[in-house]
Amino acid sequence: MIQRGEPALTGGIRDCWKRCFENEDPNYIDFFFRCIYKPEYGYADVEDSRVVAALCRVPHAIMFNERVIKASMLVGAATLPEYRGQGRMSELLHTVLDACSHSELLTLIQAYDPKLYEPYGFRTIYYRSDYLLKKSMIKRASATGCAYDPSAIDMLKVYSAFIRKFNGFYTRDLTYFENLKKEIAAEGGRIAAYYDNRNQIAGYATLLTDGRQIKIEECVYLNSTALIKLVNVALLDKESVHLHVSAGENVRFIFPDAEVKNYGHTMVRLNDPQLFSRLFNTRIETVEDAFAISKKPLNMNEYV
Repeated sequence: MIQRGEPALTGGIRDCWKRCFENEDPNYIDFFFRCIYKPEYGYADVEDSRVVAALCRVPHAIMFNERVIKASMLVGAATLPEYRGQGRMSELLHTVLDACSHSELLTLIQAYDPKLYEPYGFRTIYYRSDYLLKKSMIKRASATGCAYDPSAIDMLKVYSAFIRKFNGFYTRDLTYFENLKKEIAAEGGRIAAYYDNRNQIAGYATLLTDGRQIKIEECVYLNSTALIKLVNVALLDKESVHLHVSAGENVRFIFPDAEVKNYGHTMVRLNDPQLFSRLFNTRIETVEDAFAISKKPLNMNEYV
């Protein structure tokens, strides 16, 4: 039986995640349920008082063409191994998407296998680029102006200036950055920042160790100096770094020798084409049509 919004489900959903997502850092799962999760986000298929499949729907309003669009992000689709192949996740998705269709224009998901979600109307809309940077490729820069652990208010300040160039982004606030700092710490990472000669923050990067390499999952920068400084910080202890940015950023002119791979990141479902058409005064039939009217490059980096 499908249940939602019950505080008693929380522990069962968390246990389902930990069993199904064995490759996920358990510290991140603990962080999510401690800092992000609310009972009303949770949907679960319950059998004999046990959560056997789960899915979370997290509010995720985005800014699109100068309008705030109500949306949510679906995360943590999981079914216990012994209950797979029984249509449980399909039933759970239909239940969640029915609720989405009646309350929001867009629903987002980030999928390991996009083909699983295309039958439900999702399409890959947002792409990112992975730049593999080696020390030999990078112009060396001093650490002057660089520091670890910037304040949440500094991060919000520089992010607000950076994101104006983009579209489709989540409307972040101070609490978001307070939680981001906790998330990176829970995963054993660090946040580096660059301050200019006026001691104003000009960029930050989230640094996560990935084996013998380091990964910059998010990099916010106001100019090329900030970007180069932050990459140099990431390379202090490693020989290479994976810099992940939105596909629309194209920083190849700064790193011409980098190996670059583009990949799909976020899928979107358009729940009401007619309402979207009226809102933007244009004919929209598909989710691809909707995002084709974007006035700026997309930046939909957030996971929740």
